[in-house]
Amino acid sequence: MLASCSKDDDHQPGKDEDPSTFAEVGSLDIGEATAAEISAYDPSTKRLFVVNNGDAINTIDVIDMADPAKMTKLTSIPLTGGAVNSLSVHDKKLAAAIEALNKQEPGKVTIYNTSDYSVVKTVTVGALPDMITYSPDGNYILTANEGEPSADYTNDPVGSVSVISVKDNYAVTNIDFASFAGQQADLQQKGLRVFGPNASFAQDMEPEYITVSTDSKTAWVTLQENNAIAKIDLSSKTATNIFPLGFKNYNDDANAVDLSDKDGGITFKKSPVKGMYQPDAIAVLQQGSTPFLFTVNEGDVREYDAFKEADRIKNFALDPAVFTDAATLKQDAQLGRLNITKTLGDANGDGLYEALYSFGARSFSVWNGNTGAQIYDSKNELEQKCKDAGVYDDNRSDDKGVEPEGIALGLVGNKNIAFVGMERADAVAVYDVSNPGAPVFLQLLKTGDAPEGVLFVSAKDSPTKKSLLIVSSEDDGVVKVFTPATR
Repeated sequence: MLASCSKDDDHQPGKDEDPSTFAEVGSLDIGEATAAEISAYDPSTKRLFVVNNGDAINTIDVIDMADPAKMTKLTSIPLTGGAVNSLSVHDKKLAAAIEALNKQEPGKVTIYNTSDYSVVKTVTVGALPDMITYSPDGNYILTANEGEPSADYTNDPVGSVSVISVKDNYAVTNIDFASFAGQQADLQQKGLRVFGPNASFAQDMEPEYITVSTDSKTAWVTLQENNAIAKIDLSSKTATNIFPLGFKNYNDDANAVDLSDKDGGITFKKSPVKGMYQPDAIAVLQQGSTPFLFTVNEGDVREYDAFKEADRIKNFALDPAVFTDAATLKQDAQLGRLNITKTLGDANGDGLYEALYSFGARSFSVWNGNTGAQIYDSKNELEQKCKDAGVYDDNRSDDKGVEPEGIALGLVGNKNIAFVGMERADAVAVYDVSNPGAPVFLQLLKTGDAPEGVLFVSAKDSPTKKSLLIVSSEDDGVVKVFTPATR
């Protein structure tokens, strides 16, 4: 028996879109560096809210998005305190994550009406709220509170996730990871990093980014510096799992990349180096009983006055029993300039490094949200696609390559699509992820300088009734809008 098809189905917004045909339709410059870092869209007012933390500026800019081809700035919402780091919109309410002037002090979340920008509520959250999101049902606002230490590392706040109960007058529950301290040794064996000087387990965890299941019952948060993903039960408001992510082997053919900026060009080759995934952004795609977690594996370094974990390989003593060609490897044209961590690789403590661990994995990955198992990694494809398109920056080869940082998922036509923002390539890669275990590359989009915010607006919520990709770039303050063609 054939299923019936209604007229509503025939005219469903976005139904006939081709996800391989995204093209730029609008652009707006709102400032210089540190402007346009993150944005959030409100379908009820057709307004885009954009972080603007430029010189002597600390505002949320409001953009008229009724016609993406003719975006205009309407006004700015002034802020007090420290910088606003992240924005999220749900049901005509805008939530902003704002750090304290002293980053080690508790931050705050302010909720505004999107119609008139009036303040609904301000609540206190953990230290350095770096990312904010509403749960899909709107019942919770969550912040990833990074809790970075002071420059002298004498004040290291506990990393936490704040869960704000919207219907309970915005009551706040702070969740940390102290309960996992007894599992530290086992978790470290699996790839968790715990290495801050004199830091407790809870202090060392640094939440970066959050995604929430479609049923609003579970959240997952990246612990970037710690190379892990944590799972949170929103009903009990407790952390239930930490999934260490392990390491990537650049000595495999499929992972071959260019690890030198002084080798005369862009040359992909195998190297005796491992990569710590260290994801920044995360998004979830639910299929059946499995939540598939998509991460962009940017990498991050702890670099403070009192503690610097990174150095170039040429400054390390390599174990001659492992690296028989150490003198060659330490040349600038080989691996000499690659930044690696001092905190891993010298397992026996003899001062000789028998393994080399670099920052990030230059890829995006898919993980099973129930078990933490890796389902897919893009290996060297992002770097290869950027090289082919002429947007690979060879000056970043000794650091983190194309530096994948932002990700958004959305349904375009009848396909689940991932948009992967790459900060150092100034580009977004578009993938068909309808099969999360085998993503298919579709196209590469040129963006502004250092894309940070990657936001998808579904056709049903879009002012044009076509899907929109909104990319905000932190180094030039430019917001770009892309939309697909129809079949």
